[in-house]
Amino acid sequence: MSAELLNQIKEALMKGKANDVKALTEKAISENIPVGDILEKALISGMSVIGEKFKNNQVYVPEVLIAARAMNTAMAVLKPLLKASDVKARGIICIGTVKGDLHDIGKNLVRMMLEGAGYEVIDLGVNVDAQKFVQCVKEKNTQIVAMSALLTTTMGAMKSTIEELKAAGLKVKTIVGGAPLTASFAKEIGADGYAPDAASAVDVVNKLIAA
Repeated sequence: MSAELLNQIKEALMKGKANDVKALTEKAISENIPVGDILEKALISGMSVIGEKFKNNQVYVPEVLIAARAMNTAMAVLKPLLKASDVKARGIICIGTVKGDLHDIGKNLVRMMLEGAGYEVIDLGVNVDAQKFVQCVKEKNTQIVAMSALLTTTMGAMKSTIEELKAAGLKVKTIVGGAPLTASFAKEIGADGYAPDAASAVDVVNKLIAA
């Protein structure tokens, strides 16, 4: 019975039916389905299908956004229970658009995909200077710093942020992304990972965390 209910949550999530996702999640809890299972087998599994489809151009940004919104309604119900049952996030990530850049649509999409994959994401917003990233890593003990830039003029801020993180002696992995970036640029500035789009960002982060 529980597998069927988890599948219903997953299907509703993929269709972006937030109210159904919330109601079904509450039902699953009342039927004593472990919160870890609801998270992994219904929510994360549904978001990963959406992520794959997004990568293959079978769904687009609006579908991803409504699926993520549906996931958030379920997470609001689950969060207190996850803490209580000691289900840990897969990792903690600090994300932001670099100094001088005010674009946030791509960053927000990456944040939603990462949250959908079970990570705890601390969003620093836009126009984030190197010190803010350093502070975030120190305070939150994050494993990964994710930086976004949409202007060629702000790409340099990524390099200086990576240098500041190293200068502070922080053992943290960095991932960069944004329209003007390339894999070779990421390598050149010393980033550990590069993602051409939001769905790939999850794959790259999974690899960096596993390593």
